[in-house]
Amino acid sequence: MGELMTFVEALKNYRIHLWIVFVLLIALYYGIVPDMVMDWYKDDNYSHGFLVPVIAGYFLWQRWPDIRVEPVKPDNIGIVLLLVGCVQLTIAWLGTEYFLMRSSLIVLLAGVVMFWFGRGVLKKLALPLGYLIFMVPIPYIIYDSVAFPLKLFVSKFSVEFLQMIGVVVLREGNIIMLKTTTLEVADACSGIRSLMSLLALATAYAFFLDTTTPRRWLIIAAAVPIAIVTNVLRVVVTGILAEHWGERAAQGFFHEFAGLAVFALAMAMLVGLGALLRDRRGGK
Repeated sequence: MGELMTFVEALKNYRIHLWIVFVLLIALYYGIVPDMVMDWYKDDNYSHGFLVPVIAGYFLWQRWPDIRVEPVKPDNIGIVLLLVGCVQLTIAWLGTEYFLMRSSLIVLLAGVVMFWFGRGVLKKLALPLGYLIFMVPIPYIIYDSVAFPLKLFVSKFSVEFLQMIGVVVLREGNIIMLKTTTLEVADACSGIRSLMSLLALATAYAFFLDTTTPRRWLIIAAAVPIAIVTNVLRVVVTGILAEHWGERAAQGFFHEFAGLAVFALAMAMLVGLGALLRDRRGGK
């Protein structure tokens, strides 16, 4: 058996094929990817989407010394992945289902890598490719099924805390009634927005960190309670301000500033957890 090509040598040998694939992908996703980018721009829930390809590119650059010399062993299973991606795209396009339509691009890219370069290369590219899933907005049916119970949860615990510190307050669903005003825990205050951004950033942070794989998963999982706790704190502070300084204190500039402050606090908690879980011996 002759010596296997490295990934870089295979890129040169297959360059014409890869250019053809690149053009085909542009033709297939010409109307899909720009539409997704507009969602990042228009919807605050997905503004972190602009960062995702940059972070995925950094992961690729970080692993490039290993990837470039990886022996290439083309694998026909890649054809199966390509077929799965094509079927996913077709069904999603026929049903106008944007999440499946957009995420099929990641499946097709994985299929191309496996077919031409093999499992070894795909394994080393798994993180940059897999991380791209965070750029795809989730379906609204899932968004609503998470956001609504989250609003009730945040409202319930915020009201219980306010009552515990002596604030006269009642709750009806996600409506919080104070003596001087009434507050509504909307989607932005429920934690769903910071949860999605925090999950994407926690995943990136966990893989930047020098630590073990179980600790990385712990950091990623911690994004969920951190997002919820910080948003409970946001609602509690808003309630206290509204109680003592009236409705105007809980709106306008403070409301916007509180959103940023809560996200900064959540990031600080995540970084603090990462500092505790960092492997100080330098082991993986």
